[in-house]
Amino acid sequence: MSEVERAARLSAAPAKDDSADKTKVDATAGSSKQPAVSKGSGDGKPSTGKLAVVVKRRRQPFGRVAAWAKRPSGRLIVPAVIAVVLLGAAGTAGAYLVPEALQSAPSPSATPDFPLEAAAGVPSAGQPGGLPESPLGGLPSAAVPTQAQTVAPTTAVQNGGRPADALAGWAGQIGTRVGIPVVAVQAYGYAELVTARTTPSCRLSWTTLAAIAKVESSHGSANGAVLSTDGTALPAILGLPLDGKGGRQLIPDTDRGALDQDTTYDRAVGPMQFIPATWNSYKVDADNNGIADPNDIDDAAMTAAKYLCQNGRDMSRADSWWDSILTYNAVRPYAQKVFDAANDYGKRSRA
Repeated sequence: MSEVERAARLSAAPAKDDSADKTKVDATAGSSKQPAVSKGSGDGKPSTGKLAVVVKRRRQPFGRVAAWAKRPSGRLIVPAVIAVVLLGAAGTAGAYLVPEALQSAPSPSATPDFPLEAAAGVPSAGQPGGLPESPLGGLPSAAVPTQAQTVAPTTAVQNGGRPADALAGWAGQIGTRVGIPVVAVQAYGYAELVTARTTPSCRLSWTTLAAIAKVESSHGSANGAVLSTDGTALPAILGLPLDGKGGRQLIPDTDRGALDQDTTYDRAVGPMQFIPATWNSYKVDADNNGIADPNDIDDAAMTAAKYLCQNGRDMSRADSWWDSILTYNAVRPYAQKVFDAANDYGKRSRA
């Protein structure tokens, strides 16, 4: 074929449309196939036209989440989820700790053995600015008794001696003012100081203990008894039998007469008039002589302090003060007598 004929044939052949070059795309919704990209007319032969490449856009899974997060519901839920995740991570990393157990408030020791030195704590710090006077429905008074003024002990206790003797100087002054035997004032003041160390939240004043002792036994002098120099009431102070007569409670014997010398009925014992069952539950050997004796004013005052301060009471609060006295003896005229005596001792000790 001559060159002329070949040129004629080429000019007569139809030109291929570049649009024939296309990209095949799998149109099936959700198909996992990669986009098929080819060049040419699809007949397997190379194309002389342009190369056209079309890439199918995949649906992004996070697109819907992002759109939802912008809605009102997403704005509320997403921050909460993030907070939970952060807290979990912090806990794993030890960023915060939960204590395994809580320590309970200390109670007076069965044998308080710390001596009171001249520079140690002092009875009745009082409350500057007045006492609480919030009204109490149905109670005899709306306040706590006037507390005593602070007076420091002046004599250090000797090793092995009676711990309350450290308060001899202070007790001598206070006893003269309020008309209470010095040995008894020592016991009340010592019980206050021990309680201030072992149960500081109780805030018990010695005047409350003194008032109870006055109402119960006139400071250990009931039935002709006298307090010895070591605080023991001689002879032993025993109440009437609790036989249910004369308005008294009926309490059959619980201690086989060990404390109250009565094997038929219980009797209140000592300067603070504890019944045997209560004494055995709360007794304290305050003078460290190895015996918790309800007829010993030291032991009796400390045991009374422990009893009054139970259940987390704060004796500087009027409601707690009245509750404790009515627990000691659930007779309101009795509680009023204790209040009046404590209030009188507080005022006279400040004179």
